[in-house]
Amino acid sequence: MRFYPVGLDGLLVELANLAQTLALFDALERAPALGVEQIVPAAQTLLVHFRPSTVSREALAAEIASRDISAPKRQAGKLIEIPVHYNGEDLNDVAQALGITTDEVIRRHTSSDYSVAFCGFAPGFAYLSGSAGLVVPRRSSPRTRIPAGAVALAGGFSGIYPQASPGGWQIIGVTGTRMWDLQREEPALLQPGYRVRFIDAGPAAQAQVSAAAPHQSFTARGDCLEIGSPGLQTLLQDLGRPGRARQGVSASGAMDQGALRAANRAVGNPAGSACLEVLMGGLSFTCHGHGLAAVTGADTPIEVHSASGEVLRPALYAPFALHDGDRVSLQAPKAGLRSYLAIRGGFNHTPVLGSAASDTLAHVGPAPLAPGDRLGFNAPVGGAAVSLHEQPAFALPRSDQVITLDVLMGPRSDWFTEAALVLLSQQAWQVTAQSNRIGIRLAGEQSLQRAIDGELPSEGTRVGAIQVPPSGQPVLFLRDHPLTGGYPVIAVVAPHHLDLAGQIPVNARVRFNPLGAFEPVRPAPSSESPA
Repeated sequence: MRFYPVGLDGLLVELANLAQTLALFDALERAPALGVEQIVPAAQTLLVHFRPSTVSREALAAEIASRDISAPKRQAGKLIEIPVHYNGEDLNDVAQALGITTDEVIRRHTSSDYSVAFCGFAPGFAYLSGSAGLVVPRRSSPRTRIPAGAVALAGGFSGIYPQASPGGWQIIGVTGTRMWDLQREEPALLQPGYRVRFIDAGPAAQAQVSAAAPHQSFTARGDCLEIGSPGLQTLLQDLGRPGRARQGVSASGAMDQGALRAANRAVGNPAGSACLEVLMGGLSFTCHGHGLAAVTGADTPIEVHSASGEVLRPALYAPFALHDGDRVSLQAPKAGLRSYLAIRGGFNHTPVLGSAASDTLAHVGPAPLAPGDRLGFNAPVGGAAVSLHEQPAFALPRSDQVITLDVLMGPRSDWFTEAALVLLSQQAWQVTAQSNRIGIRLAGEQSLQRAIDGELPSEGTRVGAIQVPPSGQPVLFLRDHPLTGGYPVIAVVAPHHLDLAGQIPVNARVRFNPLGAFEPVRPAPSSESPA
């Protein structure tokens, strides 16, 4: 085993092959290691999230290294048959790359059972092992959109895209079988250990598959906020849904979690209650009923037009009263990107997998607000006192600034040249308009060059990871990042700068500040390891 740092509270464990990886994962599932919060299995790695206050990275590495990975193979699980129309746009390219006919590609793909090794990338996306010799690399240039139901190959795996999303796998066909459906008791059709058998359904065109629609609940009749305009994007967000990696679901949650907590404290709510996350202002609504609200985050002017004709301009980070008929609008921010609106008593919503968070990549959680939506809120019953002392945690960034983010090098810093490691911190990287809640796409005059040109097997990723695709232009993963990825991560943004990263506007420039040099993790001597 080899061990690499992933931020302050992550450990990447690299093994020789998939069998060893799954054996170690099963061993850690049967007898959890002290301080471990979640494990994300992948092709040859485990990404272990742990509590540094409980165990050191070196002691955890030593404990993991002591585990037996010679365990027998997993027992065969439930068999799922999936009909496929083999008409994918990469089918001919796959056949040419392997030196066989398209008929032979289809024959091999349907000739044996596959096993669900692990889930990742997106909810319901299963990595299926058992390639029958169909080993092909990802596309050199990923597609911006692969349709839901696409059956594809990459490395030694097969996979089925549960929803339309970007991706670099080679598409050989399409299925009408829905991989992810929140209406099912188990939303993911394929679970680790299940078996899959592909059935040739002929080359006929297949009607487009759609993922299950996000939960809608914005039709309140009592006390509510009636949306006039949601602006560019307004979402319900809380602190997310951690701990669901087994289903391929990442935590998501508010981009600026400190601002969300501050908004809730300002109105006397529990700090993790759901708020409205407003992108670049533009939200307007009418209040039906009476409430107490607060807005935090971006430096956004607020206007309240009362039923009596008054125009009020409440302060940020402070509670203000809402009366029946009040019309409220949030203007474009002077600095920062995202605002958070809390209301005392909290919003009415139905949790999806235990959270109100809207995951824009996974399409889990409530849909974005739309004009005419009526978002109910609860009448407060007791609760904490309001807070009059909330303040921004940092100076909000503007588009004409260079923002410095502290980073921790690794886990794949050694995949890059020494010049690239220097360039990462010395060059200012511009935030492009293609940035969103999934990640910040950065552009620099020079690209980051690799020292290792081979393809990296898919491995777990995390919020703050700086992934580098073949273009050499980095992508900084944010809250709605995929659970796994196939490009090397050169560094990870330090936890204390994650909220700041969520407030950086387009056209601002980012400079990375490494907090130390990259070093693989060396397991602690046995005397320092936990019992």
